[in-house]
Amino acid sequence: MEYTTLGRMGWRVSVAGLGCGGPSRLGTATGKSEQESIAVVRRALDLGINLIDTAEVYGTEAIVGKALADTPRDQVIVATKKLPPSREHADPAGELRRGLEQSLRKLQTDYVDIYFLHGVRPEQYEYAYQTFVPVLSRLREEGKLRAIGITEAFIADPQHRMLQQAVTADCWDVMMVGLSLLNPSARTRVFPRTQGRNIGVLGMFAVRRALSQPAHLKALLDGLRSSGQLAQGACQEEDPLGFLTAKDVAASIPEAAYRFCRYEPGMHTVLTGTGNVEHLQENVASLLKPPLPLAVLQRLEQLFGRVDSVSGD
Repeated sequence: MEYTTLGRMGWRVSVAGLGCGGPSRLGTATGKSEQESIAVVRRALDLGINLIDTAEVYGTEAIVGKALADTPRDQVIVATKKLPPSREHADPAGELRRGLEQSLRKLQTDYVDIYFLHGVRPEQYEYAYQTFVPVLSRLREEGKLRAIGITEAFIADPQHRMLQQAVTADCWDVMMVGLSLLNPSARTRVFPRTQGRNIGVLGMFAVRRALSQPAHLKALLDGLRSSGQLAQGACQEEDPLGFLTAKDVAASIPEAAYRFCRYEPGMHTVLTGTGNVEHLQENVASLLKPPLPLAVLQRLEQLFGRVDSVSGD
């Protein structure tokens, strides 16, 4: 495993992080047993991964807690998330506190390293900032969390409109940012500010359905052509990303996609999620390979450099 420093927190963090959500949710969404899901987390640790990201809504916090029960607490960075309670809630700040306390019980720990406001949308940001940053700061003073984070709703907000608001504040220690070779817009809209403020960045959406299922890729590219974000004839209809798997480039499109995100300036850890140990090993191996060739990166920039309307899911 290779490691880097997670922004202002100064933590040594693996370049691959285990995501416990996504389509598989450690296999719980695809019929795997609890023991199989626990085995994925433990294999991640064996591979040198030291950041595990889960969330209240994923339903995997208890699995993570069981998987980490015999691991010294200071050897793993545990992150979890909660959707911001709505304005209509009788006590939104209190609900956030209760949510963290419930997560701590499931995770079998006294504190989390990173607690994220989860999937904040652009129109929610100001309310979330004003309402929840004070309670998050108090929870940190109480020792229940170490870093305050925020994640975007990348499917609904592929232009990063929420994060463009958030990067103007000093309170966010870590951000979770959507980035893929199909939508690299974070490199101009988010990363210059996160680097300037030394904010830790976890990357999500490196590989989703469009980069693992040809039918989804075709539909996405057809939509980009229709909207004018991808020039007609810019890539072959039959094998649009075939240049990524040419000799001496990458063994697969997912491998190329992980390598693209791994070496993006401003990225610290790329999250990968699966319910399968072998798949996890493949993904980690991809993230440890060298950067894509410059000519390939230039080709991707020509194709997708202006794209900001898709998440790749």
